This record gives sequence, C-alpha cells and structure tokens, in this order.
Amino acid sequence: MNTRQAEDCAFAQDHMNTVLARLAGPGATPRPDQVDAVHAVLQPASRVLVVQATGWGKSAVYWAATHAIRSTGAGPTLVVSPLLALMRDQVSAAERAGLKAATVNSTNIDDWDEVFQRLDDDAIDVLLVSPERLGNPRFAARLGALLARVGLIVIDEAHCISDWGFDFRPDYQRLARALLSTPHASVLATTATANERVTLDIGRQLQAGGGAGTVTFRGTLARTSLTLSVVPGLSPLQRYAWIADALAQLPGSGIVYVLTVAEAERLTAFLRSCGHAVDAYSGQIDADTRLKVEERLRHNQVKAVVATSALGMGYDKPDLGFCVHVGSPSTPVAYYQQVGRAGRAVAHAEGVLLPSDADERIWDYFATASIPDPTTAAKVLKSLGGDERSLIEIEADTGVRRGRLEALLKILAVEGVVDKDGSAWRATGVPYEHDTAKWTALAQVRQQEAGIMRQYAHGAGCLMAYLQTALDDPSPAPCGRCSVCTGHVPFPGLTPSQDKLIAARNFLRGMDVDIEPRKRWPAGVGRKGTIRGFDAGRAVAFADDPGWVAELQALRLAPGEVPPDLLAGAVATLGRWAKTWPARPVCVVPLPAPDMAANRLLAEHIARKGRLPLHDVFSWRGGPAPDDTASTPVVAHLESAMRLAGDAQLPNGPVLLVASTVRTRWAATVAAALLREQGASQVLVLALHLQP
Repeated sequence: MNTRQAEDCAFAQDHMNTVLARLAGPGATPRPDQVDAVHAVLQPASRVLVVQATGWGKSAVYWAATHAIRSTGAGPTLVVSPLLALMRDQVSAAERAGLKAATVNSTNIDDWDEVFQRLDDDAIDVLLVSPERLGNPRFAARLGALLARVGLIVIDEAHCISDWGFDFRPDYQRLARALLSTPHASVLATTATANERVTLDIGRQLQAGGGAGTVTFRGTLARTSLTLSVVPGLSPLQRYAWIADALAQLPGSGIVYVLTVAEAERLTAFLRSCGHAVDAYSGQIDADTRLKVEERLRHNQVKAVVATSALGMGYDKPDLGFCVHVGSPSTPVAYYQQVGRAGRAVAHAEGVLLPSDADERIWDYFATASIPDPTTAAKVLKSLGGDERSLIEIEADTGVRRGRLEALLKILAVEGVVDKDGSAWRATGVPYEHDTAKWTALAQVRQQEAGIMRQYAHGAGCLMAYLQTALDDPSPAPCGRCSVCTGHVPFPGLTPSQDKLIAARNFLRGMDVDIEPRKRWPAGVGRKGTIRGFDAGRAVAFADDPGWVAELQALRLAPGEVPPDLLAGAVATLGRWAKTWPARPVCVVPLPAPDMAANRLLAEHIARKGRLPLHDVFSWRGGPAPDDTASTPVVAHLESAMRLAGDAQLPNGPVLLVASTVRTRWAATVAAALLREQGASQVLVLALHLQP
C-alpha cells in the first residue's frame, strides 16, 4: 500500500470511527468491511455494492462516507429509499451521526420549498427521496441541478431495482437509471436480500450508469441470534389458535406477517378478542396511522403488529423478539428479508413459519401480476394512440383490470415507451420490444424460488443453512438451533390448545363482512353517472376465510349445492344485520346468474326462515360475464344478459337480493338497478362468499 492509499484508508477509518461512536457509543468499533466500503466509496465516481445481513451496519457506511465527503467541501448525499417508514428512521439516524438531513416525499409536500431552499444554501448534508418523486414535475425540474451538485448517491434496498429481485419496483428502477447518469458522483447500493443473480444484475446496472466497475462487499447471512422453526400441517383455523397461544410466551414484542390485507385485519380482530394487545398494519392504512403503529411497536406498547409485507424493509427495532409468518412468502429472499427483522440486538429471537396449502394460489397471482403480456401492452399502446389518457379511460377502453394495468404502465415507463404527466399517460413514440427470453426466464426463476420455499416449509434441511444456500451465501453451515436441527418448535408445539381453537372458530363465524356498493357506472355502458343500486350488503365469509374453509371448498366443488352450515351462517348474519335496518325486507329475490341453482336454494332457505315471499323474477341470457377484465366489458355483458320479468310485481318496500358468491359486485349492482327501476324502495344484498 503506497502513502496515498494509506492516507485514504486512515481518512475513511477516522470518519467511520466518528460516526460509529455517535451512533453506537464511544466503545463501538467498525467491522473491517465497513471501513473498506467507505474507502471504496470515497474513490472518484466509484460504484460500490454492499450485500450484508440486516443489522450489519450498512447505513453507517453511507453516513460515514457522507461525513467524509462533506468535510472536503463536496455536495450533499442523495439517498433513494423505498419506504416512508425507512426514511423517517434514516433521517433520525443521520442526525444522530451528526448530519443535517431532510426528506422529500408524498407526506411533506408543504415543506418542499423550504427543503429546496436549504439545498440551495448548502445547508443539507443528506436528502432522502422516494422512488415516485421522479414522476412529480416539481422534483423532476430540480433533478438536473441536484445531480450536478451531489457528492454521493445511495440506492438503499437496491434489490428493488433488479427485475430478478423479490420486490422489484419499476418506479425505483426508473429513478435509479436517471440518477446513475451522473458522471461525477459516487454511487453506493445496499441490500440485505440479494442472491448471486440479483447481485450481478445490480452490479451491471451500476456499471451501465457510467462506472468503470462495481466493487462488491458481501458477507455471510447467518444470524446466530435467530432460531428458525416450521410448524407444519396446521389448518387455517389452527394457525389462528396457535398464534393466540404463542403470544403468551414468545419473547418481547414482534411481528406476525400475513399475505393479504384481509388476513391482517381478521387476525388482529381475533387476537384482540383473546386479550392480546395487537395492531394491524398494511399499505391500505394512512401514513399517520402507520407511523403510530410503528411507534407503538418500537416502544413495546403492543405485543405484536399483524402486518403485510408493507412493514418490512428498513423498519428499525433492534430488539424485536419474534417474527411469525402465517403463510409463506413466495421466495426465500422475501422470507429472509422479513424474518431478519427479529434478533438484531438481542441474544435470542424466534422466527416461526406456519405454512398453508393455500399459499401457492397467492404466490401465483403475485408472480404473474408483474410480468408484462405483449398482447396487453399492444392493446394499451393502441388505446393511447397520440393522445393523453387517464388510467380510468385506458381501463375502460382496453378491458385490463386496474391493478394489472398500473403494473404494466410502470414497466412500460421504465422502458421509455410511455410517460406520465400528472394523472395522464401518453405514448412517447418509442416502440415496445417485448424481451420474451428475459420474462420467460424470470417466470421460471420465480417457479424455482417457490419450489425452494415449498421445501423449506417441509423442513428439507437445516433452516438457516437452507436460507443461506438459497441466497448464495458463500459459507452456509448447519445452525444447530432450528426446529430441524433440534426437533423442537416453540410453544404451543405442533398443535394449539382446544380452547383457543374453539374460540377462533366461534369468533370467525361471528364476523360479518361488508359488501360496499359501487358508486359510479363505468364509461361506455348504457347507464351513466351515479349508481342507484343496492344500498348495503353483507357476506358470511370473505376470501379464504379460516372460519369457513371446508364449507367454502364444498361450495366451489359442488355448484348448485350449499352446505347446511353456510345456510345457518347466512341466517345468523341476517339476524345480526337486521338490528341496523330501518325497515325489514318485504321479499327475497335470487341474484340472476348463468347457473342460478345455488342462489335459488339460498333464497328459498332465507324466505322460509324469515317468513318472506320469494320472488324469482330474473332470467339470464347468454354465457357468463368476462372474468379478470375491466369494469366496462363486464357491465356491458351484464346489461345484455340480465332480464327482469316484465310482469314482475314486487311488494312495496326493501328487497333482499341474495347470492351464493359475489366477486366484482357488478352483477349485484346491475340487478339492484333493475329492481330499483321496477319500483323497489331499497335493495340489500346478502352473499355467502365475497371473493377478492
């Protein structure tokens, strides 16, 4: 090592020591790779990738590098961060490290002018932004000037910029590409969850942005403080009961991960009924509520937060005592990222997986949702033509459902094929070239990763070593602590208590599900404007409801038949709902469908139990309504297929419209509109199963 290199290393060491002392106390000593990473970042226009386990200290590397760069008079650091919760924690950590930090995100728009002014005054050391800011004209207009000044760009949670990453985000990749175009600033990418394929892809993207080569620091992913377990073979109801038992003994406070928003809300309600202090957390709750829940967990004011993957990357609670998964994530990388929240600064933490046979249906949906279909892409581009169109207009014109359409437009935007101005999309004129080989390979990789998670859930070997191998850890080894190595699983063991099992069944079967009325007719159908349809609706069960698993399966497998327990559940639901009615229904009407047998059977049962007249006044012409498509073609088909008898004589008063299954709510909406047009004063909808 020559004199200049020795001086550079000492410079990096000094700033790492200073920052680490502020963050962790005067006795803290840096890891060797931390100093080496800072030294690498300080080289002119460097490209550095750090892949290290959660809790290793990746953020300390970029705070120390920023501290060093700013001491030389260079510009501020720009940190791209994918989650608001992560940005809040990073601002706090940067300030503890002695840096002046600010953020520009969707929740502090009123503060942007002040932040931009502080940037102009060189009074900010670190600016944190979210990936979506590139689509905001105010931020985009300042990006060029900002990139000319920054000394360092940090892409945190960098697996999100890789097509191969478990949590690929097109917005994030698009912003990263724009930032990497700067020839002057160094770039540091960090992640705890990248296998070899993702690592190589990130490295290639960093180099494509102008770097001569990417320096990668990669360490072991083993976590000695984390004890992993799998509890196999539990039914959905048993999993609820298992958690209710386990929360009484699991250490400290923790996170219970679920795969869907509905599951988070449902499990939270049950655990609260058992006396546990728990909160729900998902991407559908507002930012203020998310912050409150995060703080309650951070200060141990709750035993657990029942969360979707929205609570994951970057959430900073080092003493998290456990992480339980109700259902498997689709990839070992995603699982490691979430379970790695626990045990960062405690000697022992539990990571427990409660797998289910139903998990793979959810995996399949998310695996295909983010892979573009070339036929659909061509349809969307044809719809855009040379005009600007809103998302609603494109949806109505193409028949592509909202969620898939949004995902496709983001991918097309990354490719430069479309652009967004405010709420309007337009084609740029760049042709879309579908990379069949790439997307086919990605689909195959996701199938392979699902297979790995399937084997993990079956306990195919040491669980920690299995995750290390799946993530291409250079030194996997048996941990000696997991349920496969020891043959032991945490309390309550392989089966929950009978009293919690009964409590779960009774609670879940007593939960009513609201069916929200549709508000407005879609463009391109016969009816226009505000909908005058059904006023309110209730369902016995929603999605894969743990309280009704066997009955819902029987309903699917035997069309035209209804299990007796579901019929009894419908009567019980009506009994609870009736307490809120201003007036009792005057008759029961089965919802029209291509096969009305189950709807008629349910209507007959309700009419008999409620001593109400049954009016079978609808008929159906033609085939079923199109599935997995936008609202316009669905409603257009329903308007042509449903017929209300011209001589139908309905009693004066509210009508109860009943169905075995409701999914899009459009069939119930069109039928209710016909009933209202026939003179019904009100329409109420009762369904056995509300599908997502």
